[in-house]
Amino acid sequence: MNQIDITSLLLLLMAALGIFSSNMPITVAMIVLLLLRVLHMQFMFPWLEKYGLTIGIIVLTIGVMTPVASGKLSLQTLWSSFFNWKSILAMGVGMLVAWLGGRGAALMGNQPTIVAGLLIGTVLGVAFFRGVPVGPLIAAGILSLLIGKM
Repeated sequence: MNQIDITSLLLLLMAALGIFSSNMPITVAMIVLLLLRVLHMQFMFPWLEKYGLTIGIIVLTIGVMTPVASGKLSLQTLWSSFFNWKSILAMGVGMLVAWLGGRGAALMGNQPTIVAGLLIGTVLGVAFFRGVPVGPLIAAGILSLLIGKM
């Protein structure tokens, strides 16, 4: 079997994991990637590698900030969050996760050999533990703390 077939089979297997675990984002992502391969649109892969994460973060940020933009989350509610211990703790955790994500992005750029393990672990976590696929950066950040590199 050649490399193309093995890669396509891996994408199919991960799509099947998405279907098996009722996780639509994983299923759709794997099918889109498989379609790009089958339709010989591999020229898209470097662009997706370069900008996919940024586009995903932009879409995620839009989703998170929509309650503010729509008025569901008022300025008064936002302001009161500075006086609630749970909200203050949430801000601290958010800052920690953002810092870990930054470390993770640097580690993934400096040590691309770990990317495959992080991605497979994230997909498995999404498939089997009902996670969401935002884990590779945070996982890489935690890994950078464990292995002492960035």
